[in-house]
Amino acid sequence: MVTLAGSRSIEFVGSSAGRSIPRLSPRAYRRITLVALVVVSVIVVSGAAVRLTGSGLGCTDWPTCQQNRLVAPVEYHAMVEFVNRTFTGVLSIAVILAVLGSLVRTPRRSDLTWWSLGLVAGIVGQIVLGGLTVLFELKPPFVMGHFLLSMLIVWNAVVLHERAAHERGPGTLVVPAAARTLGRLMVAAASVTLLAGTVVTGTGPHGGDDKVERLGFDISSVARLHAISAFAFLGLTLYSLWMVHRSGAPRAVELRARVLAIAIVAQMAVGYTQYFTGVPPGLVLLHVLGSVAVWIAVLAYYLALERRPLELGDAVARPAETAAAAP
Repeated sequence: MVTLAGSRSIEFVGSSAGRSIPRLSPRAYRRITLVALVVVSVIVVSGAAVRLTGSGLGCTDWPTCQQNRLVAPVEYHAMVEFVNRTFTGVLSIAVILAVLGSLVRTPRRSDLTWWSLGLVAGIVGQIVLGGLTVLFELKPPFVMGHFLLSMLIVWNAVVLHERAAHERGPGTLVVPAAARTLGRLMVAAASVTLLAGTVVTGTGPHGGDDKVERLGFDISSVARLHAISAFAFLGLTLYSLWMVHRSGAPRAVELRARVLAIAIVAQMAVGYTQYFTGVPPGLVLLHVLGSVAVWIAVLAYYLALERRPLELGDAVARPAETAAAAP
């Protein structure tokens, strides 16, 4: 066994054929899953930037850009769309590393491999749906589906990153059972709020191209429904925060609840501001970024309601050693 540069994160184990097989420590693999999560989140925002700059049809063909040209011509809208497509390649590399890393991680765990393959399935789905979105000229249902699938991929990446830090197996509930039930309701409320937000987007002015048809709803009505769902989500979060505080839950759980509540309030402030200022593209982009942050925050809170032993180094940490650090 050879260790590179004195690091215990990546090791090479000799094989019978005389060659070496790289092995990753749990800590090193978790860094890979963090990169995958960050890249997945960034591409959601970059995709929104394409729509907000009116560049959704900057590349009119798929998978090429224009007239069998793989590289976009030097035109503003074409380059914006092409850069976003290129960034999908960066995401693909990050996902491939997550899959390969799960196969050489020591100890190897099949659950991490399956969750990393879930990212692969999501990216393939996004590529197909992205092509259909272009072919059907940015019809709102396809754009909505593209965003919602992105949020499912973010969910997959959050779970993979969280699981990569802990031992496999059932966890110990660190809050009352009612708080976990409430946590599930919070995730459901967040999902409804995201769905309502896509309806507002499909009805509003930023369709990705000036000629794209919009949903036939009244914008004030769908925006009001979106706001109601957000207030319900915030109410559940504040009640959860009160519940975990009273129950004496671990400090990390309460901290995640506080972060979530702050993120929701900030997101609602941006939403109201953009609505009453004529929906400027910059604020809409900030709102999309906020939606990703809130989604990650609610998932992180829910996953923290159970405690498992940490597995961050070459040796597995026991619960008694990591009680203060465990989420």
